[in-house]
Amino acid sequence: MSKFAKWIAGGLGWALFGPIGGIVGFFAGAYLEKGSAGTDQRTHTTTGGYAMTLLVLTAAVMKADGKILKSELNYVKSYFIRAFGPDAAAEALKMLRDILKQEIPLNEVCQQIRENMDYASRLQLMHFLYGIAQSDGHIDISEQNLIDDIGVRIGLSAKDIGSVRSMFIQSTNWAYEVLEISPNASDEDVKKAYRKMAVKHHPDKVSHLGEEFQKKAKEKFQKISEAFDTIKKERNIK
Repeated sequence: MSKFAKWIAGGLGWALFGPIGGIVGFFAGAYLEKGSAGTDQRTHTTTGGYAMTLLVLTAAVMKADGKILKSELNYVKSYFIRAFGPDAAAEALKMLRDILKQEIPLNEVCQQIRENMDYASRLQLMHFLYGIAQSDGHIDISEQNLIDDIGVRIGLSAKDIGSVRSMFIQSTNWAYEVLEISPNASDEDVKKAYRKMAVKHHPDKVSHLGEEFQKKAKEKFQKISEAFDTIKKERNIK
C-alpha cells in the first residue's frame, strides 16, 4: 500500500462527511475498508482528510479556466511527486482524475473546511493551491481569483490571503506584502512583523497533519525569512 493509500486508510476524519465526503467517499472506499477504525473523527483534521480536501480544491482550481489539459495533470503530478513521492502522487492523480469529472459545490466545500479545520491548516491550503497553480510556470488570472476567493470562503483574513499570494506573484513591494506591512513601516515594525509572521506560519502549527505536509509548510516559513532578508538588505538593517 502506498503512502497516500495509508493516509486514506488511516481515516478521513470530518472530511468523510458533508460535501467533501460526497465527492471522495466512493473513490476512497476501497482504502477505508482496509484501514483501521477511527474514520469518524470530527474533532481534528487527519492526514487523509487533509489530502482529500487538497485534491478537491485542486480540482476546483484546475477547472477554473473551463478546460482540463493533460499538461496541467502532468504539472500537478510533478508537484505531488516533489511533495510526497512517486507512489503517493500516482494514487493522488488517480483520485484527482475522478474528482475532476464531478461538479464541485465550492461554497459548501469551503464552509465545511471553515467549520472543521484549524486556521493554520487552512492557511497552508492556500500555499498548496498557489504552488500547484504555479507548477506550470504561470498563474492564470482565473486561477488567482479563484484561489483568493477560496481563501475568503474558508475564513482567512484579507492580509493573510495577500501575504500568501505575494509569495508566488511578486510585485515591487512583495516582501512587505508577505510580512503584511506597509513600505513606510519603521525598522522596528519590520522586525516585529517578521517575528509575528514567523510564529503564525511556523511548520509546527501543522505538525498534526503529518511529516510530509509539515515539510511543505517549511517552504512558506522560508519565504517569510526571504522577505525579511530582502527588506533588511534594502534598509541595511542589522
